[in-house]
Amino acid sequence: MTGSEESPSFRLAYVPGVTPAKWVRIWNERLPGVPLTLVQVPAAEAPGVLRAGEADAGFVRLPVDRTYFSAIPLYTETTVVVVPKDHLITAAEEVTLADLADEVLLHPLDDVFDWEAPPGEPAFERPATTPDAIELVAANIGLLVVPQSLARLYHRRDLTYRPVVDAPQSSIALSWPEEATTDLVEDFIGIVRGRTVNSTRGRTTARPAADARPGRSDRSGTQQNGKSAAKSSGKSSGKPAGRTSGARTGGRPAKPAKRGKPRRRS
Repeated sequence: MTGSEESPSFRLAYVPGVTPAKWVRIWNERLPGVPLTLVQVPAAEAPGVLRAGEADAGFVRLPVDRTYFSAIPLYTETTVVVVPKDHLITAAEEVTLADLADEVLLHPLDDVFDWEAPPGEPAFERPATTPDAIELVAANIGLLVVPQSLARLYHRRDLTYRPVVDAPQSSIALSWPEEATTDLVEDFIGIVRGRTVNSTRGRTTARPAADARPGRSDRSGTQQNGKSAAKSSGKSSGKPAGRTSGARTGGRPAKPAKRGKPRRRS
């Protein structure tokens, strides 16, 4: 390696709520010589980070621009409403949007749901971030509808949450610019898809050009096939076929049958 060459590395972006630790651990086991750097970005900024080349791939929230990005959907999250622990909603195991019609629902500027406004009564102003909205829920200003992973990420002891069965849902995907599908991106795709190290669907080493030319025989394959054929038929490749066949089928050739003596006429 020359001084002008950079060591390989992989930058992985991820949005709040995603926990990439499992995939990072597998990466470090399989590619210990290629450091993986995590880049946490707000959900709305993730596509811009990938477009600018500031990350090689990322765990993002759908939808993404499929004319520019490739994406592998991974899972869809349960939507929940975050409430104070002493709220009446906690008496139910799950709720509907109709149950929230009379509640003040906070709508932060970084809301990940694609709706103009959440159901229920609007708050006086929109919080700047989801963590800010969580603080307002704790202050009994209103309630907050979020994906379950965000409710867990910003958990407080004085708050809890309940599933909202008919609310919009948010899906997580692995995404990267389609024109920047590098070998390292392929390696990470294989890890996320659960491929093993020796999986035939992963990266493969190209065969030598000499073996790929028309009319050229694959010596190693011919030798191996010859051994396999000899093994399956029980023949030794070190002896001529004729001798081996005779030894295996009864040894010496059979003698011609003797003719009987001519019968004497009476």
